[in-house]
Order: sequence, then structure tokens, then C-alpha cells
Amino acid sequence: MIQLDIRSRQPIYEQLIEGLKNRIIHEELQADEQLPSVRSLAKDLTINPNTIQKAYRELENQGYIYSVPGKGSFIAPQAKQKKEEKVEEMKEQLKQLFSEALFLGVKKEDIMQLLLEVETDSKGGQVNDQGDKRF
Repeated sequence: MIQLDIRSRQPIYEQLIEGLKNRIIHEELQADEQLPSVRSLAKDLTINPNTIQKAYRELENQGYIYSVPGKGSFIAPQAKQKKEEKVEEMKEQLKQLFSEALFLGVKKEDIMQLLLEVETDSKGGQVNDQGDKRF
């Protein structure tokens, strides 16, 4: 289930996009799997159906899902080449972010700790202050 924070400064539709992308990236949602209908997801999350529709439309524009008229929205299969292109694009973005972080004084060790936390979180575990993993 996607967690939404109504007190967040991030718009609800962006939180929904991020949540669905994470589930797709972590393969919790498989290619050609049908997404819940706009109405049912709006009811489950107690948000406006237009917000769901906006998120689905954006995910479709980004190539994460596709729609079949009268059937609903489905997870788009990710072609290997397309994934590789996205990975290369992300690497370039990360290089730029790391450069900016180092310029602003963030230590290499702090960046490594963040990476470890992200890796551990993506596997469902937690990292304590000493960098130990807990699952």
C-alpha cells in the first residue's frame, strides 16, 4: 500500500507517483499487471479521483504504465535497452548531485552512509548510527 502524508509539502499526486514508481522499480508490481481503478484507489486512499488520474497520466507520460481504453491502467514492460538508458541518465544526475554535495561540504563518508541507508531501506531493513544493518 502506498503511504501518503497529507501534511507534506509535496503534492499528493507526486507522492502517489513516487510510491508507484518505487513499487515498479522494486518489482512489487510486475509488467502488464493491472493497477487499481481510479475510483477504487481514490476510495482506498481517501483522496480525489482527479488526483489519481493526474498521477496515472504522468506515469503514462514517463513510460511506467500504459492504459487500455475501457480496461484500465497496466504496468508497462521495461525494455532492457530503455532500462539501460535510464540507468545511464541516473548516473549522470548522481554525478552532478555528488559534485554539488562535495562542493557544499558534505563529506564522502556522509554520502556513503546515505547510500548504505538507501540500499538497506530498499531491502526492507534499517541502518543504525554505526552503519549496522537490521532486518
